[in-house]
This record gives sequence, C-alpha cells and structure tokens, in this order.
Amino acid sequence: MALLLGRDGYQVDVYERRPDPRRAGAEAGRSINLAISARGLHALDQVGLKDEILAMAVPMRGRMIHDGSGNLTFQAYGTRHQAINSVSRAGLNIALLNAASRLPQVRMHFGLRCTGIDLERTQLEFTSQEGDLSRVYAADTIIGADGAFSAIRSQMQQRELFDYSQSYLAHGYKELYIPPKPGGGFQMEPNALHIWPRGGFMMIALPNQDGSFTCTLFWAFEGGNSFANLRGPDDVLRFFQETYPDAVPLMPTLAHDFFANPTGSLVTIRCSPWHLRDKVVLLGDAAHAIVPFYGQGANAAFEDCVVLAERLKANPHNRLAAFEQYDSTRKPNADAISALALANFIEMRDRVASPLFRFKKKVEKLLHVLFPRSFIPLYTMVSFTTIPYAEAVKRAARQDRALKWGIGVLVLAILAALWLLW
Repeated sequence: MALLLGRDGYQVDVYERRPDPRRAGAEAGRSINLAISARGLHALDQVGLKDEILAMAVPMRGRMIHDGSGNLTFQAYGTRHQAINSVSRAGLNIALLNAASRLPQVRMHFGLRCTGIDLERTQLEFTSQEGDLSRVYAADTIIGADGAFSAIRSQMQQRELFDYSQSYLAHGYKELYIPPKPGGGFQMEPNALHIWPRGGFMMIALPNQDGSFTCTLFWAFEGGNSFANLRGPDDVLRFFQETYPDAVPLMPTLAHDFFANPTGSLVTIRCSPWHLRDKVVLLGDAAHAIVPFYGQGANAAFEDCVVLAERLKANPHNRLAAFEQYDSTRKPNADAISALALANFIEMRDRVASPLFRFKKKVEKLLHVLFPRSFIPLYTMVSFTTIPYAEAVKRAARQDRALKWGIGVLVLAILAALWLLW
C-alpha cells in the first residue's frame, strides 16, 4: 500500500512494531509460505515487482497427494501449465521493504508499538520496544494494515454501528521442515504442493528455492489425532511413522521442530464498515482475516491495496467517496473468499484422495478445454484470473447446476438407449 500511495505522490509513514527484518531476520517458526497467484502478481506488477518475486518463487503446477502407504497421485491445478507460486514470506517482505525504501515519499519506522489511538484526531502514539521513547504522530488519514488483531480495528469496534465477529477453527497449525538433499536439490517433486490428507487433519509442504520444503501441520488442538496427544519425542516419531511414513525419512529434525516451533491458531474475522468517514480505513487481515486453505490471504490483501489506490485516484478530492467505494467493492469479495477458504480445508484434508473427486475435476478440466470461455472451474477463476471472488462463486454455482443437469440428461439418454435395445 505504501508503494502504491508513494507512487501516486502521497507522503507515507509506515510504523511497524517488529524490528526491520532485513537486519533482525525473520520470525522463526511462523513462516507458512505464501502461494502467490494471478491477483497477487497483478498487484505486484503495479509497483514493478512482479518479475523480481517470480524469480524467487517455485511454481507449483498442482497437488501431489501422499496416501497412507506413501503412494503419490498428482492433480494439476489447471490447464496450459498454469501454476501458483510458492514464495518465502520473509523474502517477499524484504523485497517490498527494499522497494518502499527507495521511494522518497515513504518513510519506514521499526520497533515502535502503538500505545495510543485517537481516531477523531487521526493521532497515534508509539512507544519504542525498550519503552524509553514515546511520541504522538498526527496524519491526514490512518490506514490500518496491522493484521488480524488490529489495534486500529479494536478502536473502531468501540464505536456504535460497527459489526464484528471472529471464529476460530478447532484446528491449529505448526511449521516443520524438510531440508534439501545433502548434495543439494529437492527430496520430493519441487513443482507441486504436497498434501498428506488424513480425514479431519493433514500436513502440507511447499517448496523453497534452496531445495527445502516448508511443511505445515493442520491438526486439532484437542481430542484424537491432535497436538495435545503428543507429549514427547517418541510419541511424535511413532505417530508420524504410522500416519506420514514416507515423510519421516526426509525430516531429520522432526521431533526437535515439533516442540521448538509454536502452535498457531486459525481465525476468520469479519467486520463492517471498513472505514471511519475519511479518517481511517482498514485493509488485509485487519478487515477480513481468513484461513489459509485457498492460498488467497496475501493475494486478497494485495488486491485490497490495488482497489483502494484506484478509488483514491478516481476521487482525488473526496477521500470519503473513495473509502465508501472501496468498502462496497471489496467487502462482498472478502466474504466470498472467506467462505471458500473454510470450505477448501474440508476438501484438502478429506476429499482430494477420493476417486469421485478426481473424476469431477477431470470433467471440469475437459469442459474448460472444450469451452474455455463459457466454462471455467472455480479454482481457475480464483487462482488464475482476477474475476471478483463473489462473481466467481456465483458463476461456479451456475456451472455446477448446468453440469449436474447435463449429467442427468446423459444418464437418462443412456438408460433410454439400453431400454430400446433390450
């Protein structure tokens, strides 16, 4: 957002609680790779970073399904070599920071914790992490891009007519690691998102350019097959050997990583409105935190930035109108991708190994090849186009009804033919 605004001539100050990752390094154990696809690439292209980010990415052309015996099944995401891109979160952050730092209109401030907010005066108080420095800063407009537990949104929640809800999954996540081969290179197929679906829980792995994979467990916090059940290294190794047998030989630091890395929660946040008159506006997770199962969190947030910048450019003297148009445009689409992300968790952990699921996907791809403009699978619309999320959901529902009707007619025709032959 700072890059887009700085490009358009605004003076932007960015305040960040954490230290500069270019000097301090990335936060360990919480670096689920980002899957950057068409929407994110479109946004990055607006600020001249598309090629740089693609150069540090590993393309993933489909899902590689690992069954309980270690057998592999590849499911392509799309056609014509379409791929989503596995990108290091830390690498992407650093590329964005470097680009923002080159703009004279953008000033970066690190290690400052927000300790006071006056939305009416658009004033913010920041205190250094050491607690020895506190200052109040004033601005024309505050943009709350401060994450799922946004301090800015928290203040907006205290005002009348502000709707807010949050819901947690019973599942959490934990990062694990598969290193490169001893001599370099990948230990598994690099151009795929690997999934170990186990019905109710799963593990995934995304490739990195150095030949390693960032793995993530998505398990329940409590109950059977949960984080709470594994209390020591022997429990971890035993469970993994039974559940993910082909992964264990690839993970020499499995037990250490399991207990060293934190267990994160998965929250969905919805709120409205996303702005306070022309003074404050929210974007990204602060406005609509979603679970990561459609790989669209960063893509949706980048799309927020593009739409907000476009609305500001279209209303140069009416910031309130810009915020209202941004809000009305993005809110329905954020709600749509939020619902899709929750539904895709069930698909990834429970359905991807089903022969019926694979057959349906093959039929969808065949129809897309035969009728590329009139039939586009939902996943293709979400990941490989910039069709608004809400429109993609409606279009997919129409296509699904037509597909079911067509299959019904085909079945009846076959039955009629058999009856006539009999």
